[in-house]
Amino acid sequence: MRDLVEEILQRSDSGEAVMVCVIVDTQGSTPQKAGATMLVMSNGQILGTLGGGCVEAEVRTTALRMLVERMQVAESIVEPIAEPIAERGLLLRFKLDNDYGWDDGLVCGGSMRVAMVMIDSANSARPWRDALKKLDEREIATVNLDVADKDGAAFTFSHEMLPRAALVIAGAGHVAAALARVAAMLEFEVTVIDDRADFSNTDRFPSAACIVGEIDVELRRINIDAQTFVVIVTRGHRHDTDALGAVIESAARYVGLIGSRRKILTILRELRARGVSDEHLARVHAPIGLAINAVTPGEIAVSIAAELVAVRRNCDMPEGVMMKIDTRLLG
Repeated sequence: MRDLVEEILQRSDSGEAVMVCVIVDTQGSTPQKAGATMLVMSNGQILGTLGGGCVEAEVRTTALRMLVERMQVAESIVEPIAEPIAERGLLLRFKLDNDYGWDDGLVCGGSMRVAMVMIDSANSARPWRDALKKLDEREIATVNLDVADKDGAAFTFSHEMLPRAALVIAGAGHVAAALARVAAMLEFEVTVIDDRADFSNTDRFPSAACIVGEIDVELRRINIDAQTFVVIVTRGHRHDTDALGAVIESAARYVGLIGSRRKILTILRELRARGVSDEHLARVHAPIGLAINAVTPGEIAVSIAAELVAVRRNCDMPEGVMMKIDTRLLG
């Protein structure tokens, strides 16, 4: 979402109008859920998605018509005019039945509402500028969307945006390299930490921030908040133990540790002996990744990334797919 907010501000700063289209609520089965966002530019270009298909096409067509009408009005007057809310923001309703599935055979059966607001000035862009500042401070940002439906009834929706999740990878080996590539595509802000400069560098990790130093020391130095995911894939038992000890009591949203069950139990027992509570030990996702029989570094990276997405999206996984060690096994 941060990239779309930046795009809104860049366009408005250059004097270009852009339509921001947001799914504000859904019922039943829909291709996307509330919060999905798409930008429509006056040249027809779109960024983001509402799920594709006929709904997205109709939203794009309506947005383009509003942008063209706005350009025609702007060119015909000298002084700006005060516009009714319906001319600046519109609420569309869709029922996803045969009317929206005939061309591709996909009939979801749900319903959704899409709020469309035009950003075409510094004033209309101000809430988005404030939102960008919040996101950069790793806080939740909210923008109010003022719209009217086709009957003229006015609505205000609060569009909540979460800061981009941070992924901290402790260790810079083969699995870390594969995971960093996948995670960047999933819009995680990736940081890699290793004590070897020939491993933790931008040649190996072009899409990540790289830190060289003692892994546990650097983990304690960086900011780990409730939007941070930590994956521990170092090269040895000692590094794994020290790295886990550095983050296990942090505010991290997710902590995962690679390794066999025997190794994991050994590490958790050692941390318990150091005074770490069973409550904190139970937070650890281990063995790391979804249970898909992954073998190669790429496959392991995909299994880890899938687990990160499941946690980020608050997905309830079937028993046995997402792993956590039962602390009762620690004795």
